[in-house]
Amino acid sequence: MKKIYASIAASLLCIMGATMTSCDDFLDYQPTAVIDEDTAFEHPEEMVTAAYAMLGDCWYTYPFNLFPYGDITSDDCLKGGSGTGDTNYHHLEIWSSLTSRNPDHMDELWYRLYCAISRCNRALVSLDRNGDAVMGADLANQRRAEVRFLRAHFYYKLITLWYRVPWIDEVVYANNTVEQTSNTQFTHEQLMQKLVNEFKFAYDNLPAVQEDGGRVNRIAAAAYIAKCYLDMAWGDGYEATTGVGHINQQYMQEVVNYTGVVANSQYGYLEDYGDIFLPEYKNSKEAVFEVQTSLYTEDNTKFGRANWSVVLNGAKDIWTYGHDFHKPSQNLVNAFKTENGLPIFDQYEDGNYEIDYPINGQPTAQKWDPRLFHTVGMPTFPYKYEEQYTLKLSNARTPNVYGYYNSMKEVPQRSKGESYHDTWEEFATADYVFRYTDVMLMRAEAMIETGDLAGARTIINDIRRRAGNSIAKHISYAADQCEIAEYPMSPYFDNKENARECLRWERRLEMAMENCRYFDLRRWGIASETLSAYFANEVNDVYSCADKNGTPLEGATLDADGNAVPQTYATYYKDARYTTDKNEYFPIPYNQMFYMPGLYEQNRNYE
Repeated sequence: MKKIYASIAASLLCIMGATMTSCDDFLDYQPTAVIDEDTAFEHPEEMVTAAYAMLGDCWYTYPFNLFPYGDITSDDCLKGGSGTGDTNYHHLEIWSSLTSRNPDHMDELWYRLYCAISRCNRALVSLDRNGDAVMGADLANQRRAEVRFLRAHFYYKLITLWYRVPWIDEVVYANNTVEQTSNTQFTHEQLMQKLVNEFKFAYDNLPAVQEDGGRVNRIAAAAYIAKCYLDMAWGDGYEATTGVGHINQQYMQEVVNYTGVVANSQYGYLEDYGDIFLPEYKNSKEAVFEVQTSLYTEDNTKFGRANWSVVLNGAKDIWTYGHDFHKPSQNLVNAFKTENGLPIFDQYEDGNYEIDYPINGQPTAQKWDPRLFHTVGMPTFPYKYEEQYTLKLSNARTPNVYGYYNSMKEVPQRSKGESYHDTWEEFATADYVFRYTDVMLMRAEAMIETGDLAGARTIINDIRRRAGNSIAKHISYAADQCEIAEYPMSPYFDNKENARECLRWERRLEMAMENCRYFDLRRWGIASETLSAYFANEVNDVYSCADKNGTPLEGATLDADGNAVPQTYATYYKDARYTTDKNEYFPIPYNQMFYMPGLYEQNRNYE
């Protein structure tokens, strides 16, 4: 590190024509408050801790939970904020203007993920040089497995977004060949197999339970192996080579095998669905792998270790600074409709895109899956279960652009207070990488494709039963608007096609607004058809601003006769277009291409 900083200082001063000092003089300068790299490597435990610290080292412009890329890009979510120009994420929600330069936040995310990988590589070098001597061979090997898991975790995000990326490991780092390593060195499948190998090393060398709860363990490694195999089982992500016609049955069986490890572990379904998303239930049995968060009052630091990815996602006028991002779509709300307790699968196929939403205290014949009331904040309903913070029309920042719905999973209850600095909220809510239900839905998906329809039905019905039992504790005010039932075997699980539809719908409802919807659509090879239908319908969004009796809601604009004026929004979707053989993955950021001219190959059909 001393040599790096000295070299940078010398280079900068050589460029400055006004300097009177010889460049060579600065090569011997000993910087202060900087630890020498060789000295740092003598402390492998601290280097491992530094690698762990990168898990939560994110911000809304480089969110490691990927919510702009997994939700804003999908039919679950609108960007939100003060308008389409607030942050550069608007390019993600309409796709048609997405380029290697826009959103520019992509470059920052790429850079930060590689910073995290760099920490992991340095920790591995430290372990290889000094681990056995300092901490003993057994513990050093366990720490090595943890760091390889962490590195693969960050790589999974890079590959998920950019398809083919440069593989920088500790050997590349030690040989100082980072700037000679191309993103064409390995194919996409080879990169995915590298991830599998990393996670398998972790699986083989980690205990099932760690004494320190924040450390990764064998069960989390099994979940990640299953996730990688599930992605590969459907194809490479590009629609021409992805989908039902491209399923790899061997990979699907691996998903069944490794999710079975999770199913038979210490993890399980948290009893109440609403509890999953409350800070007091962090690190519960639902959390197979969770990034650790805290408020400053919990860890005695100045700002705490919050979930920095979601600082923009609080409702306006509920929080001190409510930036009102991450807005659920009408399409998502409609998906929660039930008939006889089961989803209405044909609500889009028959061309009848009926806009509807519940009003508190006014039940109608239309019933809803109870998970709607845990997921979507709606006018007239308590915000995160608290009646003293009931949502109004005024809690939407730009209703003419993004409507009136709010996202609730990533925020705590308002009565518990808030921690903020300047213009940002700090939410110490759970940042799940894998929760148990997610893994079980992966298991059900693979079971369907390998022919165990009855086993998949059991898993899905277990999840629906939990949802049905999640009314009394948190959302009793909506009890007369909820209806959910378990699937009978016939006709829903008589064949793979029907079972597949049930699984995909269940995954959408259970995991809504948890940053994975677009990646699910891409994995199944149905992103283009789903998003094209969504754009065509969502552009017609309108909110009546009145209750079911026609009485204007508080804050509604009135016409001359005293009636509420309906609010239209989402009209910008007229410019949205998803292009296959291009938009499946995101463009390599321009700055990365510019810094390394000729080294990286751009993804298909991006300039």
